[in-house]
Amino acid sequence: MINRVRQLRKERLMTLEALAERAGVTKSYLSKVERGQSTPSIAVSVALARALDVHLDRLFVDSEQLSDVTVTRAGERHPLTPDQETGSRYEGIALQAGAKRMTPFMLYPPHDARRVPFRDHHGEEFLFVHEGRAELLFPSYSVELAPGDSVYFRATTPHKVRSLSSTRASVLLLICGDEAASDNPHADLP
Repeated sequence: MINRVRQLRKERLMTLEALAERAGVTKSYLSKVERGQSTPSIAVSVALARALDVHLDRLFVDSEQLSDVTVTRAGERHPLTPDQETGSRYEGIALQAGAKRMTPFMLYPPHDARRVPFRDHHGEEFLFVHEGRAELLFPSYSVELAPGDSVYFRATTPHKVRSLSSTRASVLLLICGDEAASDNPHADLP
């Protein structure tokens, strides 16, 4: 993602200051992201993609790599955060899929979420616990999730996730931006 943010910013003839302002981050933080010294959260990545007017996936893959059918084998997931990350770790899934309305990730939330700030962003999220137990935290309440449990919510609600099991939980995370959301989410049903 590091060079892609810089590349996309330069393609749009944007200054570091302009992109930082549009994304709602500081210039120094954005500079650290572009130099690989900081890994942005999903919420910040969503804000960067929105500010650059690109789909979230474009931060991770070049448009030439996109395809209509994408298979991602378990061992081929693309790590988006370092293994030693103390906060949430993410792996990209189907990054090469073109023209999609949702962005899937494997999420491995930390055990201690006290240092992780609540995040919110435009769109909707869907979480499915694959392995372990997790807790979805909102400012005023939380929801415990066991393997096979899922939750769907508006991502504008501040939230964060933590692992409850002895090892980090393995959670499928789907993010759907505003462009796919509609007033009638089941418009295609009879």
